[in-house]
Amino acid sequence: MFAAYFDCPGGPENLYMKEVMKPSPGQGEVLVKVSASALNRADLLQRRGKYPPPEGASDILGLEAAGSVAGLGPGCRGRWKIGDAVMALLSGGGQAQYVTVPEGHLMPIPKDMTFIQAAAIPEAWLTAFQLLHFVGKIQEGETVLIHAGASGVGMAAIQLVRLAKAIPIVTAGTEEKLKATAKAGAAAGFNYKNEDFSEKVLEFTQGSGVDIILDCVGGSYWEKNLNCLSTDGRWIIYGLLSGGEVHGDLLARLLSKRASIHTSLLRSRDKEYKERLVRAFTEDALPYFSGGASPRLQPLVDSVYPLHKIAEAHRVMEENKNTGKIVIEVPVCFKKGPLL
Repeated sequence: MFAAYFDCPGGPENLYMKEVMKPSPGQGEVLVKVSASALNRADLLQRRGKYPPPEGASDILGLEAAGSVAGLGPGCRGRWKIGDAVMALLSGGGQAQYVTVPEGHLMPIPKDMTFIQAAAIPEAWLTAFQLLHFVGKIQEGETVLIHAGASGVGMAAIQLVRLAKAIPIVTAGTEEKLKATAKAGAAAGFNYKNEDFSEKVLEFTQGSGVDIILDCVGGSYWEKNLNCLSTDGRWIIYGLLSGGEVHGDLLARLLSKRASIHTSLLRSRDKEYKERLVRAFTEDALPYFSGGASPRLQPLVDSVYPLHKIAEAHRVMEENKNTGKIVIEVPVCFKKGPLL
């Protein structure tokens, strides 16, 4: 089969189409013929050599995929059959023609949803669901500040906060992105480039601050985050786009508010944890993606690139141009060569 690949860490120009061995499903695994995958920040970091896959995972890029069941490994419990339309949470390998997946990491694709739309769900939506419910223990009526509100995780989190009957507010870097977050359900949005979001958050919450912060930025935001975090609030860090260094009296400020810091990564979680997460999401959130559901959850697709143009997709994400998910379509046939 063919897969997007790179031999040496570096820029998008290092990506190329490589012919590799088609995987075979092992014990309790399902072989999926991939129709679409999606791009995540982790793919960019891995391409640069800064985020190696977990031990035993495929070194092919791609943390999510949508397609159809093409084979069943020994020991599968009969939930899936050949031809089923599925979407998958992966530790790697999604940007290829085929990928193997533990059967418990698969979800059915709603009947009225395309493979392109479905590919935009697993990584972003399961990350957001995990942060809000497994880590943050979100409660009805709470206020949640979502940084990078127009990202894939951000747009998912806005809708999941609404589903939990809580209040989502966001930060983003352009007015266009803030408009998109408002359309998705954000109660308020602040442009971090030209205003102090912590002051705006305190104004919005009438001085009480937010109960939960979903933070993928890290070090440079620590003071503003603590300024607008409520007493007993939860600050959840799941990325470090600005780095991890903190200069200042973080612990004293945190202690004064009886606040807590949580950190979370999804890719490195064990198989059983991911199965529990997928099961909870499938039961509690997935039904709301179907037509007629209220409220209706919808993945936001920013753009679609064929796999042979994945380098261009990487450049778009690196420049923060996307609102929502960048989806990678996997054609049936390929030609070898650089992915420019």
